[in-house]
Amino acid sequence: MKQVAKELSIKLSQVKNVIDLTEEGNTIPFIARYRKEVTGALDEVVIRDILDRWNYLMNLEQRKAEVIRIIDEQGKLTDDLVKKINRATKLQEVEDLYRPYKQKRRTKASIAKERGLEPLANWMLSLPEQGNLLEEATKYVNEEKEVHTPSDAINGAKDIIAEYVSDQAEVRKWIRFETLKHGIIQSSVKNKDQDEKRVYEMYYEYEEPVSRIVPHRVLALNRGEKEDVLKVSIKPDVEKILNYLNKTFIGVKSRSPVAEEVMAAIEDGYKRLIQPTIEREVRNELTDKAEEQAIVVFSENLRKLLLQPPLKGKMVLGVDPAYRTGCKLAVVDETGKVLHIDVIYPHPPNAKRKEAQEKVLDILKKYGIEMVAIGNGTASRETEEFIAELLKIDGTGIVYLIVNEAGASVYSASDLAREEFPDLQVEERSAVSIARRLQDPLAELVKIDPKSVGVGQYQHDVSQKKLQDSLTFVVETVVNQVGVNVNTASVSLLQYVSGLSKTVANNIKKYREENGKFKNRNELKKIPRLGAKTYEQCIGFLRIIDGDEPLDRTSIHPENYPVVESLLETINMTKEDIGTEGLINRLNEINISEMAEKLGVGHLTLKDIFDALKRPERDPRDDLPKPLLRKDVLQMEDLKPGMELQGTVRNVVDFGAFVDIGVKQDGLVHISKMSNNYVKHPLDVVSVGDIVTVWVADVDVKKGRIALSMIKE
Repeated sequence: MKQVAKELSIKLSQVKNVIDLTEEGNTIPFIARYRKEVTGALDEVVIRDILDRWNYLMNLEQRKAEVIRIIDEQGKLTDDLVKKINRATKLQEVEDLYRPYKQKRRTKASIAKERGLEPLANWMLSLPEQGNLLEEATKYVNEEKEVHTPSDAINGAKDIIAEYVSDQAEVRKWIRFETLKHGIIQSSVKNKDQDEKRVYEMYYEYEEPVSRIVPHRVLALNRGEKEDVLKVSIKPDVEKILNYLNKTFIGVKSRSPVAEEVMAAIEDGYKRLIQPTIEREVRNELTDKAEEQAIVVFSENLRKLLLQPPLKGKMVLGVDPAYRTGCKLAVVDETGKVLHIDVIYPHPPNAKRKEAQEKVLDILKKYGIEMVAIGNGTASRETEEFIAELLKIDGTGIVYLIVNEAGASVYSASDLAREEFPDLQVEERSAVSIARRLQDPLAELVKIDPKSVGVGQYQHDVSQKKLQDSLTFVVETVVNQVGVNVNTASVSLLQYVSGLSKTVANNIKKYREENGKFKNRNELKKIPRLGAKTYEQCIGFLRIIDGDEPLDRTSIHPENYPVVESLLETINMTKEDIGTEGLINRLNEINISEMAEKLGVGHLTLKDIFDALKRPERDPRDDLPKPLLRKDVLQMEDLKPGMELQGTVRNVVDFGAFVDIGVKQDGLVHISKMSNNYVKHPLDVVSVGDIVTVWVADVDVKKGRIALSMIKE
């Protein structure tokens, strides 16, 4: 625990309390929100870091004990070795120390040992000042053991020395560090025909110091190698490493008559046994770090996407654009209920433009549409032009928004969508999803596998389990930060609530269908499989907006209702005053620390209670800037260098950010064009969903590329 506290720069008591709370069956969202006093207000990310690191160290201790046991059973355990193993802080160090004692397949060295050549190897390694190697080797000639000549004996002994050298933990550690620090990663083209689009052209003849290569290039090289386009290798400073090995094993005894043969054995040990495995380990380490970085970027992009502000209470027309099969339309009311489904053919090859105009104008008028949501897939820009033109004719001031429809088709074809809309076609379900994404992005996006939302980089090249775990954690964190209306939430949303499984989420939906809306949080205790512990974990995140207990609208946990009642009584207010100006003013006059002492509750808990009483249905997304609404459309040909535009950040990657500026193609703001100051990573400057001012730097209409800058030239 001390090590975790030290590494994360937090108190030992915080680490201990988080581990204790987790072992008692508490979830991360619950600990972060309702046990602030115990953890010192640690957020979800730090709590997860504590648990991840703790689990790693527990596994490390387990492995140490196992390694010590195995070596002891071999009768080769020494006090010094036990100390070294116990001092190790990484699994790799433990494996290095265990290496000499590991049961190996038959190797050149093990065969040489079977032939009785170990004493000769030990004699050579002792680097005697005098003696004749050939004479010494002659003693080991043995036809039965297949040692036919002195030369056979010497070669066998050298194999033993080579393996001995390669098994030394300190040696491997030094070489690994040296390769990471001064090695060069190289790539060359292996099969150009496999790379039709010349995606990997820059890597056909490429090299860069291992210590300086950035994560996205590591993943690009890995992918090129996997696709059989590239050959990738690590080039260490062999001369420096061999000098180190000779100094370590020969040192001042370089005049020994056997020194030259021992040096040859050391070189063989390095080139044949150490270098290939160290190269593998270095490549794995680079890949692990690159994957970690890619997952961090994807997770952060996903978090921002899920936290996009909802446009609540709007009558929306969703449009799923297409050419041949027509644009599918879906009218969705303020609650997300589907009122109308239709199809229009404004584009070739059918091009019934006038009929399409009449149909849409009729829908806008009939349903009192306030916003149009257009998917950003195929035919999106042509559909945008069509809608923008229509809205001018309509003249009621309706605005439209381009909605990132990544994953909408995945959802539309899923069992979940079929269950929700059994009578609709796939594309019609997409139009509904696009409209709902505008109204409440979070509620709609949780229905989709997080990997399909289109905000990652190299997502297929990373460990899918690690990626899934990280993205699921992000979705859980966001859902619980926002809170869920238990009377309207889908099973997809409910299953991410702290403590709830998919089964319990389904049981909640079933109960709701059979008994009508929940009237209070207490009623949830009747749900099958929702026991006392689950109730404690989930209930603070579930809201009942129009029930018979006013506190159920808030994020206040029922365990604190007695505290709230005492507080309101003390200040002569009632539950009916929640959210009113009178109560807000009264709470603003109170000294929280004094009141916390008086009520016997923690300061942090009381502060959260105050916030919830002031804004009972607060949604953290409401404080974020609203999405960019449009009334007109731009063509790529309209863009000129120096033109100032506003756009929405669609994706952030290691080398920059892609920004939707209202033309067919998103523009790229390279990391070097984000600020006049040094930018370590684009995420330090922008996030998915941000509205940014950009200037056009360059336009290549032919290639469909737009270079943007966030710095006014």
